[in-house]
Amino acid sequence: MIEQRLTEGYLEKFCRYLKEDERGPATIEKYLRDVRNFAAWLDGGFVTKEQVTAWKAHLTATGFQPETVNGKLAALNKFFSFLCWDDCRVKYLKIQRRVFRNTEKELSKDEYRRLVETACSIGRERLALLIETICATGIRVSEVRYITMEAVQTGRADIALKGKIRTILLPNKLCRKLRKYARKQKIVSGEIFITRNGRGMSRRQIWAEMKALCAKAGVERSKVFPHNLRHLFAQTFYRACHDVVKLADVLGHSSIETTRIYLISTGTEHAKQLERLGLVS
Repeated sequence: MIEQRLTEGYLEKFCRYLKEDERGPATIEKYLRDVRNFAAWLDGGFVTKEQVTAWKAHLTATGFQPETVNGKLAALNKFFSFLCWDDCRVKYLKIQRRVFRNTEKELSKDEYRRLVETACSIGRERLALLIETICATGIRVSEVRYITMEAVQTGRADIALKGKIRTILLPNKLCRKLRKYARKQKIVSGEIFITRNGRGMSRRQIWAEMKALCAKAGVERSKVFPHNLRHLFAQTFYRACHDVVKLADVLGHSSIETTRIYLISTGTEHAKQLERLGLVS
């Protein structure tokens, strides 16, 4: 049985390994945060499978959602694999496949349009265009930096992430709006969504600006975050073409099972489908 202590040295080596593995900054930050959270809970004790299992039970008892617990375990298991502490790895919680999504977190097209219109009405042109860009292309928030003047000129953005390269087509109408905005901001090359000092907008800044817009737009804060715009794109795209394989390619998913999660209907839609079965006289 392996009995080892977690050290900052191990974390530094793990961080270097993740960078060499071309993991994104957000992924690296999450993995390190989760491992450090486990280390804090362990409070200097030895790392054993029993302790990891106890931490898993602690997270569940504390009220974390099963998906969140599994996300933390994934980071820890990755760390243990890197150190060859395979005896410390634990199994994930078994989660029953969801039949439908929580309506409370579902962003509708009308709410999306309200966000864009509100941002325009209060003079937040960059935010309005950013929301439209994410929703019209289905990109991740970490991929916003690939929306450049060069991409707008060609109508396509080549995105290199997670060791893969995929091409995103930019709608003509979106390109016209991006060019118009860039001219006003005197942006001639490079990233379009930049701050006053010329740097790309951070994930945290994008989240904060979207959340600040909610009250004015009359949209629940729980519905407004970049990844929900990606979900709305996926649902709208699939309704238009009914091709889950093509959608997986557009979203950059290596597994169609991941794409299927984006296409789960809401509880309201599910209820309507049951009514249409006509099995109650």
